[in-house]
Amino acid sequence: MRGRGPYKSRRELAAMREPGRITALALEAVAAAVAPGVTTLELDAIAERTIREHGAVPNFQLEPGYEHTLCTNVNDVVVHGIPSATPLRPGDLVTIDCGATSGGFHGDAAITVLVPGGDPAVAEARARLSEVTHDALWAGIAALARAKQLGEVGTAIEEHIEANSDFGISEDYIGHGIGRAMHEEPPVFNYRTRVMGPAVKPGLCVAIEPIIHAKGIETTVDADGWTVRSADGADACQWEHSVAVHSGGIWVLTALDGGAERLAPLGVVPVPIPDR
Repeated sequence: MRGRGPYKSRRELAAMREPGRITALALEAVAAAVAPGVTTLELDAIAERTIREHGAVPNFQLEPGYEHTLCTNVNDVVVHGIPSATPLRPGDLVTIDCGATSGGFHGDAAITVLVPGGDPAVAEARARLSEVTHDALWAGIAALARAKQLGEVGTAIEEHIEANSDFGISEDYIGHGIGRAMHEEPPVFNYRTRVMGPAVKPGLCVAIEPIIHAKGIETTVDADGWTVRSADGADACQWEHSVAVHSGGIWVLTALDGGAERLAPLGVVPVPIPDR
């Protein structure tokens, strides 16, 4: 519809529930399979099977030159890690980024899982990185529920990171709008910005995805042209959800409960998107 900019109609919002739900189911299945000795190619196959069994298509496979359902980012890999036949090791930190398309709309989400075992000190540090990143995501989502402008989300994320760690926030990789394409306008920054972005009003759908470094934020790209790593070899972490703003409130499209459990302690009650 002309003049709507990044905003979806009520019918479009309702259509986005299914790809979000399927994305969540795929990530749930993958998380349950993470264990020492499992390969990320095996996890990729689980995700693809889950998505296709629910009548959807893995949207990462629609990206030119990419053949997989997941991006699997292990330890120092920041984003775009290609699934491989290398077995996961005890103590590995694994971010699993996944998306599905159904009915002409997209879902996109990421979780981070710590492989059981390994050196206790390393495991504790990695668990802390994941926890801070995870909670920053939910701080950003809660901010969206109250925000007047989208930039308030990035402010909330940065404030959480600053208050709880000395971790670095990626400036090269940010969130985005989502809808009929996986990556749409507007950009969703994970830090304070001078320009506060578009108004938060019904129809706005965004993928919020803090990408956090244990140390420096500089990166390198492997020879495969996809895999982005921390230049200093330190760990990185990502959590992501697709979230819709509608006339009744917000709904986390890629959480099976709409975000109710995680948002309750933050004083936010998500509201299901009506059919029309």
